[in-house]
Amino acid sequence: MAAKVRFILELGFPAALSAAGFVFSPFKTHEFNMEQLKIAIEKIWNDRSLLQDAANQSAVEQVVGLLDEGKLRIADKTNHGWVVNDWAKKAVILYFPTRKMETFEAGPLEFHDKIPLKRHYAELGVRVVPHAIARYGSFISKGVILMPSYVNIGAWIGPGTMIDTWATVGSCAQIGSNVHLSGGVGIGGVLEPVQAAPVIIEDDCFIGSRCIVVEGVRIEKEAVLGAGVVLTQSTKIIDVSSSKPIEYQGYIPERSVVIPGSVAKKFPAGEYQVACALIIGKRKESTDTKTSLNEALRDFRISV
Repeated sequence: MAAKVRFILELGFPAALSAAGFVFSPFKTHEFNMEQLKIAIEKIWNDRSLLQDAANQSAVEQVVGLLDEGKLRIADKTNHGWVVNDWAKKAVILYFPTRKMETFEAGPLEFHDKIPLKRHYAELGVRVVPHAIARYGSFISKGVILMPSYVNIGAWIGPGTMIDTWATVGSCAQIGSNVHLSGGVGIGGVLEPVQAAPVIIEDDCFIGSRCIVVEGVRIEKEAVLGAGVVLTQSTKIIDVSSSKPIEYQGYIPERSVVIPGSVAKKFPAGEYQVACALIIGKRKESTDTKTSLNEALRDFRISV
């Protein structure tokens, strides 16, 4: 028996239970720790035939359940920066082939999909305005307000955040606390490649109407994006608030106030203007609270 237990602990994988002679039944969230789940998902990822086994399907479902409950995140902030838990992203990808298409209803609305909708908002302390939609496997903190909007699987939304009308939060995107995503904001999602970082909006940010943030761009805490800013990994981000321009790529520094701009670029056919993002200053101390975030833009006479 000791040899069997040692084998299971070393392998950390449901198949080891069967190989060791144990009778397996689908496990619950408290039966395996994170490290064991991580090992399990990596093994399934490298051999998709293992998904035929009900025990391995349960391992995938458990990871998605932990994401749904907020006990696991696609990315964690550490003392050394953000770290992507790519094995959790793998579990999300593996979750799709384990699911069958189903028809389900929400009031007068009918859906036909593999992933169920999130439920029990009253217990979660989340305000949801019809017809906001969040998929199972996303985590939405207490105090979040969902106007008619969309939140995809793997996303994480911090407490006190407002997801405004027609805003979309893509798969695995990480949205901090006390963030305001204004009307029509598009936050990109990412599943593959699994090593790719998701879009990250840190705490106390204000993202203006119709902004687009994709390709794993990171917005650091307390930054403000004016209406219509588009950010990709190739977008030039230029700080023009001092005598010499400073360029950034892939992230907006904390407390920055950003507006859309353009910069000249040479092509074979000539020189043309392409979109860029301009950092025009830093938020003032008077705009620290969520209720006054609009003023951060008005301080610079920029529309929300």
